[in-house]
Amino acid sequence: MSERIHRNRFRKVRGRRWLVLLVLAMSIVVLAGWTADVPPANEPRYHGDPVGRGAGIGLVSGENEYFIASGNCYGCHGIDTMGVVWANHDAQGRDVNVPDAWRSTMMGNSARDPFWLAKVSHEVTVNPDHAAVLEDRCTACHAPLGRHNKHMIGGGLYSVGDLAFDLLGQDGVSCMACHKQRPDSLGLSFSGDLHFEHDRIIYGPFDEVFTGAMQSFLNIEPRFGAHINQAALCGGCHTLITNTVDLDGELSGDHFVEQATYHEWLNSIYGNGSSPANAITCQGCHVPRTGDGIVLAALYDWLTPRSPFGEHHMAGANVFMLELLKNNLNELGLTASSTQFDTTIARTTRMLQQNTLIMETSIADRDADTAWIDVDLINLAGHRFPSGYPSRRAFIELLVLNEENDTLFQSGRWNGAYEVIGHDPEWEPHHDVITSPDQAQIYEMVMGDVNGNKTTVLERAKEPLKDNRLAPLGFTSTHYAYDTTGVFGVPIADVDWNRTEAGDEGSGADITHYHVPMSGYTGAIRIEARVWYQTAPPRWMEEMFDHNTPAIDTFRTLFQAADGTPVLVKESLLLDPSLAVDDLRELGVRIFPNPTTDGTLWIDGLDVRTVSVELRSITGALVSTYAPRGQRLYPIVLPDVPGTYLLVIRTRDRSFARRIVRP
Repeated sequence: MSERIHRNRFRKVRGRRWLVLLVLAMSIVVLAGWTADVPPANEPRYHGDPVGRGAGIGLVSGENEYFIASGNCYGCHGIDTMGVVWANHDAQGRDVNVPDAWRSTMMGNSARDPFWLAKVSHEVTVNPDHAAVLEDRCTACHAPLGRHNKHMIGGGLYSVGDLAFDLLGQDGVSCMACHKQRPDSLGLSFSGDLHFEHDRIIYGPFDEVFTGAMQSFLNIEPRFGAHINQAALCGGCHTLITNTVDLDGELSGDHFVEQATYHEWLNSIYGNGSSPANAITCQGCHVPRTGDGIVLAALYDWLTPRSPFGEHHMAGANVFMLELLKNNLNELGLTASSTQFDTTIARTTRMLQQNTLIMETSIADRDADTAWIDVDLINLAGHRFPSGYPSRRAFIELLVLNEENDTLFQSGRWNGAYEVIGHDPEWEPHHDVITSPDQAQIYEMVMGDVNGNKTTVLERAKEPLKDNRLAPLGFTSTHYAYDTTGVFGVPIADVDWNRTEAGDEGSGADITHYHVPMSGYTGAIRIEARVWYQTAPPRWMEEMFDHNTPAIDTFRTLFQAADGTPVLVKESLLLDPSLAVDDLRELGVRIFPNPTTDGTLWIDGLDVRTVSVELRSITGALVSTYAPRGQRLYPIVLPDVPGTYLLVIRTRDRSFARRIVRP
């Protein structure tokens, strides 16, 4: 911020300071009769959500019998532009207000999500006799303020038709969907069976609660609730179990776990209690804490700053849908601006790329016939990856190039329709070893119906035909929650899926072994490995897009116009010149010691044919270069950083290389 801006801001603050002092002076009489907790009913410290922040639509305001909309919360918890001490800002002056962070998330748009609306329409079209129950169950989590209010007043089942005319339902997973949940039911009920306070009570994470403003303006009593920071608060919707029907729509008596993100967390080092030092709740990642003290109510400058403050980023992995929402603000009637969506998209991308996976690519061995390449993934998420809705998948792309950048081998690339090349007609099995370009490692859940055939109709799902999604650290088949977090389609022969070298469960890792045919090629190779993520793979959409309803047609149009490029999660680059070893022997050159513990490497046998010696990183970046000038014995000093390096010796007509290791 420039000095001029600072001065202008100072003048504005100084110019209104007399007004602030006058207001304070006039309030002395009022304050004399004001208790610590209850301000006068006409206290003016409140402002509404500015209009025009998205598609010209402000946040939903109003209330029904039991819930209040997010727009009513904006007055105190939204952006503060008037206070002498700005509320809802951190120590650096950064705006951290909750509604503006939330409104561009998938949670904030859950009831307007066109994919969700299309999928509900798909399910109802396939089984129209189940429409009332299906729509009621789906809205329990996507439109909770409308659906649960109707149940709490005894109004019966809630429908998508109700939602179309219910602004509080359209408010999505709004403030009260979390902050009004009762603590005594958490972790005990799932599948949208949420339990709310009937009294006008909400909960927050801080004790010594200032109750005055909410009681005055909203007639609500805020209370301290430790459960607001517990993972079980999320479990009511993020474990979802459905009833299975056959192809005639008749109940089979089976149940299907559509998603179990909460139970996956329970079966991990972050939630199972086996490692208290590693305990992290859902909120620890998705509502990240800042240690700065934050004044929680706009214009209440005198309130004590509270910390740690949970920033309502709610970033997950759904970059594709966030982009689609941003690009269709007006059509979908959304309240967030494109700038706010960009912020959430950036946070979501960072979550995927920085907090999801560790990836390591290595060459186990190589000869003139085959290169044995391993891609090792370790899951850092507190649940499986991918997790949640069954359409989501991640896949590995491996590309092997020769010295001329010609492709020697490829696996996991995608075509112009964003579908993985080589994908089997129904589903791609899990691979421990990949030997052909028509094989690809895809981490996903594939649902099967009562006949054992693949389906994307949730109500027809009986059991997974495949579920090889990466397990979280600490995940075991002996945990009590394993019955809702099972593994399917991973062969027993794959001894490194979620297992350590000692054979113990809980590594949270998987190694895919690529046996790449070299066909006699002995030159240097370049190995590029990437992990990609897709929310809505084209093949998964086909069954739904075979139907025509207004909701499906709308989403089909938006989907086909969207950029379906998979989102990059991780990538690695590796150069391997190892087959030049025999040529070095023919050249009469010896390199020792390798590995080198002290960082000094000796090259013996250089002669006048040597033009230069280069030390490079494993990715090919030049570290240092040497001109031996005829010395037969020459020292090379490696950097202090442990790792694998490449030593390249160049003659007038050839280059030779050797991998060097500094432990």
